[in-house]
Amino acid sequence: MIQNISKVVQRITDIENKFSPKPPAAAASFADHLKAQEDILAPEIKRKSPEKTPVYEKGSIKDMIVQTAQKYGVDSNLVLAVASAESGYRADAVSPVGAVGVMQLMPDTARGLGVKDSFDPGQNIDGGVRYLKQMLDMFGGNTSYALAAYNAGPGAVEKYGGIPPYSETQAYVKNILSDINNG
Repeated sequence: MIQNISKVVQRITDIENKFSPKPPAAAASFADHLKAQEDILAPEIKRKSPEKTPVYEKGSIKDMIVQTAQKYGVDSNLVLAVASAESGYRADAVSPVGAVGVMQLMPDTARGLGVKDSFDPGQNIDGGVRYLKQMLDMFGGNTSYALAAYNAGPGAVEKYGGIPPYSETQAYVKNILSDINNG
């Protein structure tokens, strides 16, 4: 009887070890940890090999962006600047934290927007523009707050009552606004 219990306990331990994330090594950077945990963070994302990923010309991506922005009543220059900052207009872009495609949609956000294939530029752009529109509506048309929410999440903007004090988010907002004003 005790031997059977020991086998069950060992099997449970084996299963836990197989499916539980391992803690990062003390010397590893946060980025290294995220990269090492990529399958845990976003298991449904499978990097597509270049030969399987359709190649889209930047011009056609930009055309899709302009058309989709017009469809949802969002300034196309704003959406072009976001796509440029997020992925450089690359449909196959995947960030270290699992954001995917031209508009760098996180898997949960994409699912919430009904995007089935984040690598499909049409779906990704449509979802990204709708999400940006939601952020603009949520923050009363305030472009800076909407951009900060797109980058850091709407909760962070609400928590800080504006652009969060994250250097990445502050630079993101500043760079996109500068791109729009100089474009």
